[in-house]
Amino acid sequence: MATRREQTSGESRELILTAAAELFAAKGYRQTTFADVAERSGISRGSIPWHFGSKEGLLLAVLESSLDLVRAGLGDGSGPSTEAGLDRMTAHLDALFAQPTTKLFVTLLVEALEPDSPIHGRYVAIHDTLRDHCKRWLDGLPPLPGVSTEALAVAIVGAGIGIHAQWLVAPDRVHIGQSLAALRALVAGLMPRT
Repeated sequence: MATRREQTSGESRELILTAAAELFAAKGYRQTTFADVAERSGISRGSIPWHFGSKEGLLLAVLESSLDLVRAGLGDGSGPSTEAGLDRMTAHLDALFAQPTTKLFVTLLVEALEPDSPIHGRYVAIHDTLRDHCKRWLDGLPPLPGVSTEALAVAIVGAGIGIHAQWLVAPDRVHIGQSLAALRALVAGLMPRT
């Protein structure tokens, strides 16, 4: 059983992670300071390096926590190859791109592409998780002639990331809900009916 001190430390850590994730998603990694995180979380600035060592350590912890949330939120991805499976596929796309972490992942993507980025490996894992989950759903549906499930999973995840990127750049011009609905309709329209 955790002591009160351990419980308080865990609560502080979660408050810091939540605040940092929100700020990284809104402002990006480089523009976010420990002072910003302390103000948003209500936890002292000095506690942040105590918990995470450095700003990079905080970023890696945020990404790891976010990836865990994505994995938990997406479930196992299995589904029968029936009409219900197609309905589940569209529900899966909703779940895949409605995660609160999606904005964070898209915002930090450019930083992950930089040479020697400390988050590059985490992004490989994030994209692997999204593609693997999507592929498991596709494996439960009739195959699309001439297209591998791996390639279709890459296209679906790429489209979702692209929609979010356009929305982040011009939220007044891109309606994310309608755009994701269009993606779902396109995928559903491509899938052969059994």
